[in-house]
Amino acid sequence: MVETTIRSFRFTLDPTADQEMNLTRHAGAARWAYNWALGHKIAAYDLRRAEISALIESGHTEASAKKATTVRIPSKAAIQKHLNRIKGDSRRHLPEPQAYGPHPPCPWWHEVSTHAFQSAMTDCDTAWDNWVKSVAGKRAGPRVGMPRFKRKGRARDSFRLYGIGLRLDGYRRISLPRIGSVRLHDSARRLGRLITRGIATIKNVTVTRRGSRWYACVLTEVTDASPPTRARRAGGTVGVDLGVRWLITLSRPLDPAVPDSDTTPNPRWIERDARRLRKAHRRFSRTVRGSQRRRRAARALGAIHARVAERRAGHLHRLTKRITTTFDVIGLERFDLVRASASARGTVEQPGTNVGVKSRFNRLLRDAALGETRRQIDYKARRYGSTVVHLAPGTPTNAICSSCAWENPPPRLGTDRFACGKCGLRVRRAVNSARNIERLTHRSVHVAPDTEETRNARGVVSSDASPAPNATTGKREGPQGSPRRSNPSVTGSTPVESETATSAGIPITR
Repeated sequence: MVETTIRSFRFTLDPTADQEMNLTRHAGAARWAYNWALGHKIAAYDLRRAEISALIESGHTEASAKKATTVRIPSKAAIQKHLNRIKGDSRRHLPEPQAYGPHPPCPWWHEVSTHAFQSAMTDCDTAWDNWVKSVAGKRAGPRVGMPRFKRKGRARDSFRLYGIGLRLDGYRRISLPRIGSVRLHDSARRLGRLITRGIATIKNVTVTRRGSRWYACVLTEVTDASPPTRARRAGGTVGVDLGVRWLITLSRPLDPAVPDSDTTPNPRWIERDARRLRKAHRRFSRTVRGSQRRRRAARALGAIHARVAERRAGHLHRLTKRITTTFDVIGLERFDLVRASASARGTVEQPGTNVGVKSRFNRLLRDAALGETRRQIDYKARRYGSTVVHLAPGTPTNAICSSCAWENPPPRLGTDRFACGKCGLRVRRAVNSARNIERLTHRSVHVAPDTEETRNARGVVSSDASPAPNATTGKREGPQGSPRRSNPSVTGSTPVESETATSAGIPITR
């Protein structure tokens, strides 16, 4: 089956000094264009709110005042059209400011590619729409705040280019409009072969600086007709348990010849560079704000954080690719990472307990990047043809015995061993959870033809063995629908989660 997917390839750039200066100039132009567009939107929004308030005071209702107002939030097209009229041109002789009027905002626009301006304004439109939809309750996920201005030195240097000038010059160079042919630190052989075969087409390139390095993320449209491998089809179903002590625990080994390949310890990347980070933070704190020494210390500190992020990302990419190419069905347990990493400090009236222990746990939880691990498994499963099933939150996978399905009391916090009170099974708690996730995933995909159908992460309709949320509970369940401890069929009571999210708010019309 031929399927067209969007795939990105990231390469490390090795620019010359002049090219690096040109990249910095493009990033500054994109940041300026974003702030310019955001300033116009905020000004129009404030004017719109003032006019609506005046109409309400004059007797209008809130709904009629929003319809009667004439102020609209300008879009990217209107902002860019206005900028083109007043931007000026430094290549021409300009009269004195008194005769000409205000200074033109960006007479240097011809020094950079126009795509840097346009893509930044498009990003501003996207950020504004996300905020409006989040306030109106039309956007899933956590609440999105109002867009903020990008400050030089704090915002990440980044810009996006697109057009016919984007191409690969062999396997070690990439051609960027208005910048030229930039050498790549690594090889682009995989992408080059896909383009030569006519399978991939370059859509745009996003250039970003992290630490002291520049990276190019090439977004391509790939037409993939490769069938799933025999080894992946033979891999069957696997349960994946994510945690802090053990980053990933599988219900079966990745390599049958290596029994210990079912667990991957958490590398704890931040702790590996903790000494360097402490020294870099001390040097930075001893500098004077605005000095050159402070800028050098900030660059050194950012380079360490960038190296930690690159090591973490590379480790996760290698691990998630091996999982998605080895197994056919992957079961994941969904849980709220934001709530799990919340502070235990409490309030002045009700202070929290074990604040130091919880703080260290939160630091390790964020360093493990469990949300990024789930995201990579999701999109790589779609790429390689695997199926991902997300179990509903609150599934007691760590309390159910994977051998006899007996529901044991919840384990104490920090306990690494699981001991069943009925059959006497003693294993690591993560291993027991992974086995339960595999069994629930298998039942969700292959069992219960007489219940309503749900969609898994790939959009494939699969039967769910669990009853509907409003269905009448069976006689073997407790009064609140929770299974009793003597119920060995508890594994069939967990539904596949459906992605829904609602929030309340006041809509803002455009």
